[in-house]
Amino acid sequence: MADPAAAVAAAALRIPITSRPLDEYCALFGLTRAELAAVPGPVLDCPGGAAGLTAEARALGCRVIAADPVYAAPPPVVAARALAGREVMAGAIRSAPHLYPAPRHLPYERYLRSWDRARRLFTADTAAHPHDYIAAALPRLPFTDHTFALTLSAYLLLAHPETFTPERQLAGLLELARVTAPGGEVRVYPLHDGAGRRCPHLDDLRRALGGRRVSSEIRVFPRPGDGRTRRVLVLTHAFTARTGKGRTGDSAAR
Repeated sequence: MADPAAAVAAAALRIPITSRPLDEYCALFGLTRAELAAVPGPVLDCPGGAAGLTAEARALGCRVIAADPVYAAPPPVVAARALAGREVMAGAIRSAPHLYPAPRHLPYERYLRSWDRARRLFTADTAAHPHDYIAAALPRLPFTDHTFALTLSAYLLLAHPETFTPERQLAGLLELARVTAPGGEVRVYPLHDGAGRRCPHLDDLRRALGGRRVSSEIRVFPRPGDGRTRRVLVLTHAFTARTGKGRTGDSAAR
């Protein structure tokens, strides 16, 4: 019988590789550089792609571990796929500009150049710090329980419903929660697919998470520049009222 997790990993390898810089991560997840620097433990970026986050965060004194199945490939292959991902993004901006900040707020060529810089940082950093880049795919990550103080997951589980069924989305979210420490957070963005369609079963996912003692909420953050907002799914560990610690699972049904 085929391994479902292996099938998901193989499908995930077909998703375009992105090269987002640290400042874009901060904008996506409602973080500042100071907040990232103050995280009291390692941060997980899953999927890491060819982002500059691990390299740039290290300069802030924050250790980021990136996990992505693409890291099993030789670095030149990853770099080539990242360059192809840049062209996919350029095409998406041209074909659906309404999904992206208006050029007056962030000129498209400037935005794409920030990806070029992040890709170069990634390439250099994987050579200098290879142990910070782990070849792994949801829903099975090779980390012990409660390893990370903060977990970030961009443009994967809810963004690609053609790859991640609702059951696989739930399994992926639970895995991200498993490797995140009590008191820490999992932040997931976006809550829509590539065409801007919101996940139609997000409430069901949140109820299922609550039933497994993972609390959830949707936080709304301002999107820099154009006055619009971003909705981020935030997961935390739920504790029973008897312990007197943390939240209950009630927030998952909100």
